[in-house]
Amino acid sequence: MEQALLEADALIESTLSLHQERFEAPVLLSRLDGNLVADAVDQFLEDIRHSVSVTVTGAGAFVEAVTKALAERAPDGAARGNASFPPRVAVRMLWAASAVPELLSLADRVRDVRMEIRVAEGEMRELLVVDGAVALVHSKAAVPDGHAAVVKDPAAVRALELLFAGAWSGARPLSVHLGLGTRLRTDMARRILEKLRAGYTDEEAAGEVGVSLRTYRRHVAEIMRELDATSRFQAGVRAVELGLLPDRTV
Repeated sequence: MEQALLEADALIESTLSLHQERFEAPVLLSRLDGNLVADAVDQFLEDIRHSVSVTVTGAGAFVEAVTKALAERAPDGAARGNASFPPRVAVRMLWAASAVPELLSLADRVRDVRMEIRVAEGEMRELLVVDGAVALVHSKAAVPDGHAAVVKDPAAVRALELLFAGAWSGARPLSVHLGLGTRLRTDMARRILEKLRAGYTDEEAAGEVGVSLRTYRRHVAEIMRELDATSRFQAGVRAVELGLLPDRTV
């Protein structure tokens, strides 16, 4: 699913680039330098009517801009003289699982915003879609023509909105994700996950962990069920994404 979303996202950007080259007006795709992202986010949320969809992959300028703009438009922000969201605006924020530990402070900063946060696994592109009418696609990688793309083409925005909806439907609520992490953060669970990732046989792992083979296999079955993993390799990958194990590729 994640790979399909990434491929579709790349196809959209490629199509928009060709569109901009062939037609000079109206401008349906424009590039922004990184230092203009905050202004664009603030502008997009100024006249919001019904929905905000956000995908964030970690701390940085994009998530800082989105958090600030949302907080300023919460009821508490309105009390300080800022314009608040209309009461029926739906705000959905999708976090990358690997970034949850560093993003948790966001939940407190936007606690007065009526919003739902979910957590998704796999690679994602940072994205903001407002009212299904305009989108901002952010890239953390330095590129010659800027760090973000503003998309106004209706078909492309709709496609990005559908991509977000697909990832959202397969994601878990933040509260569920945090509960899962708590259950698997015991010393025994961590040691077993390390053995799974290292490729130990059950007999070897049980001996090193200090439990019987039967007990070890019961723990493995429980861990895989908690992680919704269909293989031991997948359990190791998801443990890294949840922050239960360090990422050795970094």
